[in-house]
Amino acid sequence: MGYLRGFIPWIASGVISSFDWRWGAVAGLATGLALFAQDRRRGVAADAMILELSSILYFAVIGAVAFASPHSPPATYDDALSFAWLALTAWGGLALRRPFTLGIARRQTPREYWELPGFIAVNNAITAAWGAGFTFICAALTVCHLTGAPGWIGIAAHVVGLVAPAVFTSRYPARVQARLRAAEAARTA
Repeated sequence: MGYLRGFIPWIASGVISSFDWRWGAVAGLATGLALFAQDRRRGVAADAMILELSSILYFAVIGAVAFASPHSPPATYDDALSFAWLALTAWGGLALRRPFTLGIARRQTPREYWELPGFIAVNNAITAAWGAGFTFICAALTVCHLTGAPGWIGIAAHVVGLVAPAVFTSRYPARVQARLRAAEAARTA
């Protein structure tokens, strides 16, 4: 549930935006603020909530634009813009050496592992997988908008761009741990 929880504001926004992008932004912002407040009450440090803070910022800005100018160009591209923002969050976090998955992983991992190079490397790889998925969806949706492609292509892009990193996220840490155990066993044998 850890990784999925961070995307709840985006899911809420996506559902509501299918009716009206303005209220989709409100739903994303409200959900993001509620989850952020809940985490802060639980003692989660703000620097461990990169995705949450990024989401709140995005929905505040896009909501302001949506209500100020409901028929502006972002209304047409709001789905592609949302994935562009998520991609920027992923790639920017990697560039700043603060992958957004690190905060999520730390909530599920004992503190003694947090600073290990392997733990950070796994989170870099997982964040890169999500960044690639978000970038793929953004590019596919932009091409769909520009070419008038059928809606199923955008849906397929969502599925591929979200399922691939989700599967990678669920399997990659276990593969790395298995390799480490095998290397340790070989070293002690």
